[in-house]
Amino acid sequence: MGSERQEMRKRQMQVHQEAATSVLQVRHRMGNTPTNASNACCFCWCCCCSCSCLTVRSEDETIQGSERRPDTTNNCEESPKPTLEEARSWSVSFEKLMKSASGRCCFRQYLRTEFSEENMMFWLACEELKKETNKTVVEEKVRQIYEDFISILSPKEVSLDSHVRDVINRNMLEPTSHTFDDAQQQIYTLMQRDSYPRFTNSTEYMDLLESLEKAPEP
Repeated sequence: MGSERQEMRKRQMQVHQEAATSVLQVRHRMGNTPTNASNACCFCWCCCCSCSCLTVRSEDETIQGSERRPDTTNNCEESPKPTLEEARSWSVSFEKLMKSASGRCCFRQYLRTEFSEENMMFWLACEELKKETNKTVVEEKVRQIYEDFISILSPKEVSLDSHVRDVINRNMLEPTSHTFDDAQQQIYTLMQRDSYPRFTNSTEYMDLLESLEKAPEP
């Protein structure tokens, strides 16, 4: 039993070091921070009790962080009002819902009521990342996505299994526009199996259909 605990602890520390090193290497290539920076553990997700970054940050750091990254929690994609036919198609398949900008917006608003909006935010961020071709911008977006949705310190951390997190840590050594592909697919599947069935049976969705049915023909 003792040897198993030691092995688990050793594995946690190894993963912690890999995650911290990977992110710092990205920052170093971008000229943001030296590779021996003391705040390496700010990107750990292993919950190790020795992590010094779990101390409360100063008020100035918090303010500066919020100035650098404005909160976009309440922002949705710009999308036209859906037609009745389009809205009805969302209940046919999750794929149809996610291919519709209006569908994604409505679904995201529903996820907000379930306190899981970060799943859609992460998925959309990955979609934007895959469109980017500039290497410097890709590395910056990868780092930002990691901080926003992968780091255990983020209030918007998404739920990923240990295997996918290991894949991310390896990918962070050489960031590309596909660094988070496995994680994006896992979150897509999570939304499809978990929140989507509730959305199609929700009062919000039924009310939308009813309002579109009553809307006058253009």
